[in-house]
Amino acid sequence: MVVKKPREVFDRDFEWSALDRFISDDEPGATLGVVSGRRRQGKTYLLEAACQAADGFYFGATEATDTESLARVSSALTDHLSPVSPFHFADWAEAVSALLDLGRHRPAPVVLDEFPYLVKAVPELPSVIQQALRPFGSARTGTRARLLLCGSAFSVMGRLLTGTAPLRGRAGLELVVPPLDHQLAARFWGITDPRLAVKVNAIVGGTPAYRREFIRGDTPNGPDDFDAWVIRTVLNPETPLFREGRYLLAEEPDMRDGALYHSVLAAVAEGHATRGGIANYVGRKATDIAHPINVLEGAGLITREADMFRDNRSTYRIAEPLITFYHAVMRPAWSQLERPGNATRVWRASGERFSTKVLGPHFEQVCRAWVLSHADPGRLGGIPASVGRGTINDAPRKTAHEVDVVVTGIPDSGCDAAPLLAIGEAKWGEVMGSRHLERLRRIKSLLGAHGRYGTRQTKLMCFSGAGFTDGLRELAADDDGVLLIGVGELYGGAPAPS
Repeated sequence: MVVKKPREVFDRDFEWSALDRFISDDEPGATLGVVSGRRRQGKTYLLEAACQAADGFYFGATEATDTESLARVSSALTDHLSPVSPFHFADWAEAVSALLDLGRHRPAPVVLDEFPYLVKAVPELPSVIQQALRPFGSARTGTRARLLLCGSAFSVMGRLLTGTAPLRGRAGLELVVPPLDHQLAARFWGITDPRLAVKVNAIVGGTPAYRREFIRGDTPNGPDDFDAWVIRTVLNPETPLFREGRYLLAEEPDMRDGALYHSVLAAVAEGHATRGGIANYVGRKATDIAHPINVLEGAGLITREADMFRDNRSTYRIAEPLITFYHAVMRPAWSQLERPGNATRVWRASGERFSTKVLGPHFEQVCRAWVLSHADPGRLGGIPASVGRGTINDAPRKTAHEVDVVVTGIPDSGCDAAPLLAIGEAKWGEVMGSRHLERLRRIKSLLGAHGRYGTRQTKLMCFSGAGFTDGLRELAADDDGVLLIGVGELYGGAPAPS
């Protein structure tokens, strides 16, 4: 059996293929799958479409008591099967057994969506499922049900299969549904101008729901419409997108002190990305912010990024662009934005903050993502193993250099050190020239002297959203170790001409 993806599902080919293989597996015995991902990424849409295509059972949990949740499952299964007598399950063991029975005659998807709500009401539910799926249990061997547990709360979903959790070792599928990358997001939004695509992506990222449900398909009508689009959508109190940056935090079950968590996010959005910098911004000791940082990281709202050149040093980045935009642009002027008609004046006054706090850092991240997933390995001199950023000391000049893009490759056989494929600088609003290249050459020489990486084949990459000077183009034309990456190439266009 092959489950055909509906035409309405945009892309998600990898995710759909994984679900198809799991659902269509004709091997005897019930199997378990776990589907997770940040909110608004289309997990429910995918699973409902899969259930509809494969004639499966879908149940979306809500915040409810144990008794109400059990009654809702009973009612939903009654509606699905239309038995002579309606179901009235006495407990969850009976309910799980009945759900697995749906696969008695054929492989059948059985979806429990928003599973964290059920676990909150019924903490023992993972153990109940584990018992039903034990290797020689009658509930498992007599059915080909494909049970899929889905949820957005990483703090809950991430613990289902780890450590000593009851379901550890039971799952045959662990699928994470990520946001669309920058190229797919541009296609989804119908944006063909690459500069406009970066600007929109810097606000709404790759979350599909923000276009479809939150602003009802309103997309910028070309580059000249971008400012008006921001005013009528993101900064408009009438749209659900307006408060989304606040609600994303409120929906996480482990975040009880909202003020502290918002302050931590504000610190990162302002550029205070180290633990010490966050602590100083918040006004707490570094030890006091360890827990909120860990919770935010566990929820997938911030990402810890190791410094590629300094051991034991890392910085934090907000993983959801809309949260960065909220804290950099909206939160400082929230009382103004809540008053009708003030969006235009707030946006006009926020141009510099948007450029420096949102757009510039996001462009750097897009460049790193492009190198990791889209750059031609032949131009880089190898397949990227990791891409990040780093800081290198320049003792003779009594300064330090921040490197926006650091690309390491796969170590050769018998060699412990990873090759340094490339280092790069990314400038969104600045035409790049020879001085940027000279800076990269200086950094390359420092790294060579450092001895950690071999730099003989290291490429020097200049990423720009504004273009390159003729002088830099001439230098790049004479040196195949210099790569100029324009914003168009980041979106699949041809390389910048030398």
